[in-house]
Amino acid sequence: MRANPGGMIAPAEVVGRDRLIAELWRVLEQRSLVLDAERRIGKTCMIRKMTAEPPPGVVAVYRDLEGMRTPQEFAESVVRDGLNHLGRIGRTAWKLKRWAGKLGGAELKGKFKLPEDLGPHWKALLEEFCSALCEGREERVLFFWDEVPLMLQNFMRRDGGAEAMELLDLLRSLRQTTPNLRMVFTGSIGIANLIDRLHETGHPGDPTNDMAQVDVPPLAHVHAVRLAHALFLGEGLLPEGSPPDAACELLAAETDGVPYYIHHLVDRLAIEKERPTTARIRALIERALRDPADPWHLAHFRERLLPSYGPARGPLARRVLDLLAFEDDLCGFARLANLLAGTGAPVPADDLRPMLRALTRDHYLIREEGWRFRFPLVQRWWRRRLEGLESPRPAATREDGA
Repeated sequence: MRANPGGMIAPAEVVGRDRLIAELWRVLEQRSLVLDAERRIGKTCMIRKMTAEPPPGVVAVYRDLEGMRTPQEFAESVVRDGLNHLGRIGRTAWKLKRWAGKLGGAELKGKFKLPEDLGPHWKALLEEFCSALCEGREERVLFFWDEVPLMLQNFMRRDGGAEAMELLDLLRSLRQTTPNLRMVFTGSIGIANLIDRLHETGHPGDPTNDMAQVDVPPLAHVHAVRLAHALFLGEGLLPEGSPPDAACELLAAETDGVPYYIHHLVDRLAIEKERPTTARIRALIERALRDPADPWHLAHFRERLLPSYGPARGPLARRVLDLLAFEDDLCGFARLANLLAGTGAPVPADDLRPMLRALTRDHYLIREEGWRFRFPLVQRWWRRRLEGLESPRPAATREDGA
């Protein structure tokens, strides 16, 4: 196995996900699901593996939706993916050609062309296609849709959220009326927080309450060690047949079990042709965290706050995370409220509590007896970024108890 940071990982090289994949297939026997996961956790590699290796009785299609700008584009992609990947489905194609013809679509050598401008007919297209596709079919039809929240954000920039909620409501209706249709939504931005924003702009409803919610965690330590060891061997950085060593253990621990960072560090060692040692791994991590070029794209965690939380809530999210970046232990609610008040801009409890809940759902924080960053590596980067700037922490309250 070779290091491939950010690249496409072959299904056979996806490490440590077999148990979770088996659990997801069990859920999908009955329900559709939402997969929540932070960037670089490996969710896309995992669902691509599931698409490539479905169980008997399942036909699966994968599509990355991040670049979709309109519901019309999404509807067309569903149709083309279905026809391209689900084999010869003559009845479906015949029904769709008849439907498209009514709206000005044309038949080309036995195939059909969608109308030039679907306009509001995108809803009818999805309903017609999914009904025809699943009717009389014994298999379950499964669409893996990656980065659904980013697509919905694109819609929201156009009209404030009406199209996003309209699509979510339609997909829920299709799940309810088509027993053998399954959908998997994934996203590095929590879809629950996005739906909260839609509610704030006057769009009620809970369009995913029929879907199972599953959080994709980082690799368990034992699997992260196994991945690091396999990559060290594959790059010739360890002698063939040598067992995992302290360098593998440290790399797994210091990267929080995130496959992307493991691949990046091994790739750097391979480029520099260095034997992995604990000292060298620590030095490379520190260099990556301080590098202005941001080779691990950690700035995404900060930059996405305003687009995800909006201009009203985004600045508060940044203030909370700026303060927690300097907390070495769990931070209780009272302490955090005091820290915010000490910056000269106190935050009402009724605003702070939902913000902490949103940041927890969105993978920034974890709650135990208090709150802390979910990923120590991200916290270290956040703190490094603020070093040298005016501290966000009020000096008078730094010793307050939690």
